[in-house]
Amino acid sequence: MVKGNIDSFETMGLVDGPGVRFVVFMQGCPLRCAYCHNPETWTGVKKIEMTAEELVKKILKYLPYFGDDGGVTFSGGEPLKQPKFLLEALKECKKHGLHTCLDTSGFGDDYEEILDYVDLVILDVKAIDKEKYKALTGQAIDKYNKFLETCQRKNKKLWLRQVIVPGYNDTKEDILKLKDYIKNIKNVERVELLPYHSMAKEKYKNLGIKYRLENVLDMDKEKCKQLEKLLND
Repeated sequence: MVKGNIDSFETMGLVDGPGVRFVVFMQGCPLRCAYCHNPETWTGVKKIEMTAEELVKKILKYLPYFGDDGGVTFSGGEPLKQPKFLLEALKECKKHGLHTCLDTSGFGDDYEEILDYVDLVILDVKAIDKEKYKALTGQAIDKYNKFLETCQRKNKKLWLRQVIVPGYNDTKEDILKLKDYIKNIKNVERVELLPYHSMAKEKYKNLGIKYRLENVLDMDKEKCKQLEKLLND
């Protein structure tokens, strides 16, 4: 029986999908995003191991809080890093009628069947330019593009998110390019711009990892809201 390697849980999440969510933060990630605030999930060090049945049993304790809109969100790290466990967990969730959400960068391989059990995909749009994507994440953009194409073919509902970093993608020109890019994507229910923050610096220091944005200031939240308004107008 496959066991999942989980970093942590959030039992009453309010931002990772509709309604009140039970958020499962899974271990392991193939990307090395410059602004990542969960570097402790990169290597997949074992923290919490459990089967899909054990996980869903834990989730069901919070069922009364979900209401009509809430449910379960699989996040990370990168959930697609553990495809066999993720598939089993999603199937188990569906046995109990739970709304399922996948919070992902789309960087995986074996997700065709996984998506059949996902009600909503929260897709992290790291960058739309392949050079910027490579510089930001350390990986090529191809897998992300293939994942998005699969979501489109399967008519998956999408929430799109992008972290806005000062001096990197925080100009009106950047946002208008993103707006044009999104016009060609169907089933987009929401687009969110997330202001970059440096609160994870201490984590990097403790883990002995160089923080690549050491001299970058936090994104101004009001400016980020204005850019989001420009994007959604």
